[in-house]
Amino acid sequence: MATERDYYEILSIERTASGEEIKRSYRKMAMKYHPDRNQGNEEAEIKFKEAAEAYEVLSDEEKRRLYDQYGHAGLKGRAGHDFGHMDPNDIFSMFGDIFGGAFGGGRRGGGARGNRPTRGYDLETVTEITLEEVLSGTDKEIEFTRQDNCETCSGSGAKPGSEPVSCVTCGGVGQVKQSGLGGMFQVVTTCPACQGQGKVVKDKCGDCSGKGRVLKDRKVGVKIPAGVHDGQAVRLSGEGEPGSNGGPRGDLHVVIRVKGHELFARDDDDLVLKMPISFAQAALGAKVDAATLEGEVEVEIKKGSQHGDVVKVHGMGLPDLRSGRRGDLLVVLLLEVPKKLSDKQEELLRAYAETEDHDVLPHSKGFWDKMKEYLGA
Repeated sequence: MATERDYYEILSIERTASGEEIKRSYRKMAMKYHPDRNQGNEEAEIKFKEAAEAYEVLSDEEKRRLYDQYGHAGLKGRAGHDFGHMDPNDIFSMFGDIFGGAFGGGRRGGGARGNRPTRGYDLETVTEITLEEVLSGTDKEIEFTRQDNCETCSGSGAKPGSEPVSCVTCGGVGQVKQSGLGGMFQVVTTCPACQGQGKVVKDKCGDCSGKGRVLKDRKVGVKIPAGVHDGQAVRLSGEGEPGSNGGPRGDLHVVIRVKGHELFARDDDDLVLKMPISFAQAALGAKVDAATLEGEVEVEIKKGSQHGDVVKVHGMGLPDLRSGRRGDLLVVLLLEVPKKLSDKQEELLRAYAETEDHDVLPHSKGFWDKMKEYLGA
């Protein structure tokens, strides 16, 4: 295929991405664009193969180094795969370790791929929680749609009373051989007629149009643990799509998104609260009530505190996901200068300024005072 698109752009990752980030992004894209889920969509198949090519390069330390230094030109002449002419299932066979069997893959001599039990697709959905729910943990009801076996044909795709028949193109083995370089060698590829299943449906089931699967809505409860971070996922085993030939279901991955909070920011397991204080409180010290996710807590502002100083309240942050140990509340002091002063307040501040020997603006004069001075009255 030899795409000239930037490999990092294809996988939607930064150039500094770690190997695990590269793998995770490729897995997500491959699941999204696999032709089995986008039947007849040529654009999806192109994106699927582009992602495979990008992953092959960026997951290889030497190829990635050459690509980072010289771009596509650095890979010219190096051995690689022509993903543009490969069957999608064969691509999954190459990277089967990433998917944990979720898409089949992996060759076994002689038998049709469809004759082996294969694990079903994993699915991914998103749910949103609050910081308060991060603190305590929560239970959510998740609604999603998945492919399920058609009840009418029990997933075979064949009209009730009929059965799939052996594929005449591959003789039921699911693979075909093609000669290359004038017959010097043979290439084994997935049978295009039966997509590697070894069987084809002649009399199609009317409810699923011969696919054996139908879309179904499903609700399921998920327990979200306390301390979870934005972007982490909870895996629900066996809630994905059904496998083939008696293979197990895939899993459902529930990705957690944590809503922003009007008062608090999160720093790992610590909570950050920006709290305005007055000049007098900063200079003289004070005890004030600060908000937490559980109410209020008294915070001591030390005498002589400066703008940006941090007061730490131990154990009032969020729990660690594994140990349960709570982080801290970090109260950032923001010195707030009043925009308006009463006469008494201004008088006191001017008296204080004189003791500091700092220049300040003089008293402002009213309009009529200025008029009198101007007229010499």
